[in-house]
Amino acid sequence: MTLEVPPGYRAHDAQSLRFYLADIPAVAGKLGGAAADWAIEEVGDGNLNLVFKVRGPDGGVAVKQALPYLRLVGEAWPLPLERAHFEHMALSREGRYAPGLTPEIYHYDETLALIAMELLEPHIIMRHGMIAGTVYPKFAGDLSTFAANTLFFTSDLALKAAEKKELIAAFAGNTELCRITEELIFTEPYMVAERNRWTAPYLDPFAAAIREDGDLKVAISRLKVKFMGSAEAMIHGDLHTGSVMLTEEDTRVIDPEFAFMGPMGFDTGAVIANLLLNYFSQVGHEEAPGARDEYRRWVLSATRDFWNGFREKFLRLWEENGTGDAYPAPLFASPEGKLRLAAEREAYMARLFADTLGFAAAKMIRRILGLAHNIDLEHIADERVRATAEARGLTLARDMMVNTEAYPSIEAVTAQAERLNAWEPKLGG
Repeated sequence: MTLEVPPGYRAHDAQSLRFYLADIPAVAGKLGGAAADWAIEEVGDGNLNLVFKVRGPDGGVAVKQALPYLRLVGEAWPLPLERAHFEHMALSREGRYAPGLTPEIYHYDETLALIAMELLEPHIIMRHGMIAGTVYPKFAGDLSTFAANTLFFTSDLALKAAEKKELIAAFAGNTELCRITEELIFTEPYMVAERNRWTAPYLDPFAAAIREDGDLKVAISRLKVKFMGSAEAMIHGDLHTGSVMLTEEDTRVIDPEFAFMGPMGFDTGAVIANLLLNYFSQVGHEEAPGARDEYRRWVLSATRDFWNGFREKFLRLWEENGTGDAYPAPLFASPEGKLRLAAEREAYMARLFADTLGFAAAKMIRRILGLAHNIDLEHIADERVRATAEARGLTLARDMMVNTEAYPSIEAVTAQAERLNAWEPKLGG
């Protein structure tokens, strides 16, 4: 694949962006004052895009522009600019179904693959706050609402068949970002691959064991098939603590450029995976052994509250808004039918929970052995301490994926995480 850009595309810098925004009334009015006086800084620290903060006397705007390649790697990995189109489409729908939990969009330019949106301040990326040990009391409630609403209202449980098929068609072109997921999460960590990396030599035995684990390879392949073929709902596609900006009072979900119609458990699993990884990482961020024990308890509590809140809200939405073509009401109108539907809803959620655990495990393994790692772990300076945390995470992830039936509840998952956090793995080196 070669770098391809449409006529009129250019990657902005601070100065060119100033002139561009001055001609956008919705943005210029939000900033106020003269364009020459606006403060503009490029702050993109992610893997894919340019991100600018623009501040004027009356307010601020965040501007995100796609590059025609993967920023983490460079021009050797081309990417289509159309991902901004899918991000804009997903943000618009997320804002409709989960109002107040996404940034407001002010302007979208398809040619420039550019979105101008609400500047979230004093919000920070949640991952940074968790590394610092900050408690976010509203996070679990807000994110469970976001996930329940966006997944339910884009599923067959809420939509007519024709509406659902239109939504599948609308997101079907986001193939390159899906390919990134398919390769980096579901394939490469389980084989010898040039882009893999881990905390060597300490983690060498664990990386080798995963490459040789036949049961794990079957399990991850089943999850990959589900990811590629189960168009259950519009998923964010990258719903982790790096895609949440928040304060103690306000939560916003950002960056849905990986969005497509996929399995619901991929989103819920991503949330749980990143909370568990942060839990294990606390050993590398505390000033003395045990100093972060209270914070560890909060992380596991938030993990439980997220899933249990999601489950409760999703079921309530189904009971109150089950207008889709799946499980049509006339089939379950009798008293016996209502009982059967209630039982089927419980079975549906059990299947979704099993998917959630499998996808959570896949995300955990990828973040430890694959290309792009979490700073929760990467910012642990002592490599042996980091590898200890990673070995615990890998061990839990492997068991969650292969022995999913051993985890009938989220409480079973967090209990096992606590047990493993006291375990001293045998490292290499």
